[in-house]
Amino acid sequence: METIKYTPRGVCSKAMEIDVEDGVIREVRVLGGCNGNLKGICSLLRGMTVEDAIQRMDGIKCGMKPTSCPDQLAQALKQA
Repeated sequence: METIKYTPRGVCSKAMEIDVEDGVIREVRVLGGCNGNLKGICSLLRGMTVEDAIQRMDGIKCGMKPTSCPDQLAQALKQA
């Protein structure tokens, strides 16, 4: 199993860790950010392939920001 550690940029979250095994997301942990929303996102990502997650989240914006926590998770997953 690989653990991706990522420091997001341009969002409220401070740190992200994603456990990936055989191309499938096993667990996601996010420090900071919108607690309830991120718990939901992390739960939905469990069991999803890395490719599907990137495809669904890449490019999502938060209000007027050029990025979002989901987009930053996609950037982290691109390292897998």
